[in-house]
Amino acid sequence: MKKNLIHLHVHSEYSLLDGLLKISDLVKRAADFEMPAVALTDHGNMYGAIDFYKAAKKAGIKPIIGCEVYQAPVSRFEKKINKDSKQDLYNHLTLLVKNKHGYQNLMKLVSLGFLEGFYYKPRIDAEILARHSEGLIALSGCMSGRVSRAVETKNMDAANKIIEEYIDIFGRDNFYLELTDFNIKKQKE
Repeated sequence: MKKNLIHLHVHSEYSLLDGLLKISDLVKRAADFEMPAVALTDHGNMYGAIDFYKAAKKAGIKPIIGCEVYQAPVSRFEKKINKDSKQDLYNHLTLLVKNKHGYQNLMKLVSLGFLEGFYYKPRIDAEILARHSEGLIALSGCMSGRVSRAVETKNMDAANKIIEEYIDIFGRDNFYLELTDFNIKKQKE
């Protein structure tokens, strides 16, 4: 593995029913591969952020704190279900902290997801994303992200519109398309 590779989308044991990786194992493995940095982006929470930060610093690795948030399609206050599609409940968006202000904003977003937007998952929306985007870098998310879902349905106009929305919120230098190759057929189409 190349030494300059940095994993920016990693789930730990704090991503319930999704992650198994213990923070100590994550940091040890990053150190074994001489990675200069590694991110922790658990689903909807930041429970492991402090332990991760301390362990990475101790190992001489730059900790990148983040979260894969759940974004409501319209408003975090809208709580209705469409039994045919969980897309109507939430989509994924990966957020990474750039600085202290970004850390504070990410804590606000995650907290508001639980306090105001909780509906099956702690959800946020574009309104509070825009209000608390300073100091954050956004990645378009996994296959459950808004961009990926639009591409999956071959709706490139919608995908481009979503990308422009994120660029408006985060700025051109703070929004990136997230690409992951899990060797899944529908990803390659």
